[in-house]
Amino acid sequence: MLIDTHAHLTSDRFRDRVPEIVAQADAAGIGHIITIGCDLVDSGQAVELASKFPNVTATVGIHPCYVDEIKESDWAMKLRNLVEENEVSGIGEIGLDYYHAPPGSYSESEWRSLQADFFKKQLVLAEELGFPVVIHQRESGDDVLSILQDFPKVQAVLHCFTGTLQQAESALEMGHSLSFTGVVTYPKAPEVREIAAMVPEDRIMVETDSPYLAPVPYRGKSNEPGYVVHTAAKIAEVRGMDADQFAAITTRNAQNFFKHLL
Repeated sequence: MLIDTHAHLTSDRFRDRVPEIVAQADAAGIGHIITIGCDLVDSGQAVELASKFPNVTATVGIHPCYVDEIKESDWAMKLRNLVEENEVSGIGEIGLDYYHAPPGSYSESEWRSLQADFFKKQLVLAEELGFPVVIHQRESGDDVLSILQDFPKVQAVLHCFTGTLQQAESALEMGHSLSFTGVVTYPKAPEVREIAAMVPEDRIMVETDSPYLAPVPYRGKSNEPGYVVHTAAKIAEVRGMDADQFAAITTRNAQNFFKHLL
């Protein structure tokens, strides 16, 4: 069995297809899917989806690319309520994104400051509730790790890890986990494979980030949770492991990290 630890089942690309996608994932040996919340509305929709499928759970959070869209002054309390009133698996997707340009009304420094403010407040929430966090760290790994140092009680998974070896080692030294997507199957991603090969056995997870980043042989197409088998197979290969053995390891890691998994 495998667990897709990061999918976006609320995506418009999956509209009206979620039952089919979940069934196809189950047929492919995916025992559980974690669907990720990216803003208040999306988080609520993720929770609603999770209530409909026994093999789906949700995380809730404000993605760094959407922090400017949050106008409610009580947004943190609304996130807290979603966690406390439902079987939520974690807080996320939260973090920092330095890849995308800031919205037109923000300077780069203002945009990064706003992202950091939301990030820290959600880490406070995770710390208070004792929940793990799912971290977005696109071209922002050093600053993400710097902020995480101030929250030593919070357990994090750096999702879709494509950072440097130094960043990976720093995150692991802090006790965090790394999760890998279909990028690990891409010919031009040797460093990602090298890092996936060295992560300690108890700190590695797999994901699709669907509908994005489909692995080979589906690259260029819409990704689906069932395709995580290809990512897992590639990592098992570079680690010199049997695919079933690696699947068991990543499943156990996900079950130990996230809340309310089967």
